[in-house]
Amino acid sequence: MVDAHRTFVIVGGGLAGAKAAETLRAEGFTGRVILIGDERDHPYERPPLSKAFLTGKDERDSVFVHEPGWYAQADIELHLGQTVVSIDRETRSVRLGDGTVVHYDKLLLATGAEPRRLDIPGTGLAGVHHLRRLAHADRLRHVLAALGRDNGHLVIAGAGWIGLEVAAAARGYGAEVTVVEAEATPLHQAIGPELGQFFAELHREHGVRFHFGARLTEIIGQDGMVLAARTDDGEEHPAHEVLAAIGAAPRTALADAAGLDLAGREHGGGVAVDESLRTCDPDIYAAGDVAAARHPLLGIPLRVEHWANALNGGPAAARAMLGQDVTYDRVPYFFSDQYDLGMEYSGWAPPGSYDQVVLRGDVGKREFIAFWLKGRRVLAGMNVNVWDVTAPIQQLIRSRVEVDPQILGDPTLPLTALTDPTGPGDLAG
Repeated sequence: MVDAHRTFVIVGGGLAGAKAAETLRAEGFTGRVILIGDERDHPYERPPLSKAFLTGKDERDSVFVHEPGWYAQADIELHLGQTVVSIDRETRSVRLGDGTVVHYDKLLLATGAEPRRLDIPGTGLAGVHHLRRLAHADRLRHVLAALGRDNGHLVIAGAGWIGLEVAAAARGYGAEVTVVEAEATPLHQAIGPELGQFFAELHREHGVRFHFGARLTEIIGQDGMVLAARTDDGEEHPAHEVLAAIGAAPRTALADAAGLDLAGREHGGGVAVDESLRTCDPDIYAAGDVAAARHPLLGIPLRVEHWANALNGGPAAARAMLGQDVTYDRVPYFFSDQYDLGMEYSGWAPPGSYDQVVLRGDVGKREFIAFWLKGRRVLAGMNVNVWDVTAPIQQLIRSRVEVDPQILGDPTLPLTALTDPTGPGDLAG
């Protein structure tokens, strides 16, 4: 079929959807490209929402993937502020909230994720926030500035990446911050307790208070305003605003209603896709936060909620939709900025998957690399205030070579030598 007579529909107006649309045109697709998003803003990137935009360093326009005029120039049909309510796989069409029916030849689901909600009394108060969308960041930026001016208190439920980045931003404005976390350290599921303690100390040095081993049970208010937050161990924390940062859930309702396969909870949920990001329906693909893709390197379905996955997954899905031979095998990657600390993490090493952590560099100066190992094989690496090492770290992960932990921790030995057959002789010790 000639491209000009084909219609590719993308559901989801985030980074994955925008990059997929861009890639379709870059690869020479001449048919209709329809991008449907349920927000009125043009597609934007999410990292600035908890980083440079939230802190006030960058302006609002900096978050957008493309200039607004780009979509018309690229002949991308935008339907913003529209919700897709159903997929009809037999007729290959989607129905919008206003009743419009749109036919597709290929369909990409890039519906992303939504913040998990606190199920406790008081969440309807005006001072309770989530951070997922640009509108949330717009509001929260003003809230943090006001807290800083008034010496106000912010309580954050959850010490994951969003919780810690917002804590850093709030301290930058001068707000008082308390973080309530059910685990014994921050970032437990992301990097484990060994490095979680490192981040706890970083934030304590900047005045953040932590309450570990507890969950919020009630947000106390009066006249619609927040006054305090109570935890399940009976403590009460003063609060003028509360942020729920307890994770995100993939937006799978549309796919589920259409009968598409979903991944199990043990794999993070999400729409199940193969190595080319194709669902059980050969005409429907999924990418970004909503997709649980079978990872060739790890051998498991993996759902990754990070910027790089949207940045690279959208184009990969677009190429697969065009019939190209695609294997999406990117090493998971994310980054974070907190105070004067910048870090990058590559790989996948949840608690229980590794048996040791090797540190390379100066932890005291906060300039080091951490490696998570299982049986002398590197599962993941995190570089903290050390740059231009992502490629060799990812090569170590991909190579699955056994390394001597002492050699791995020696900063005088280039990382590239560990996967170089002409490098040190017996790396396995």
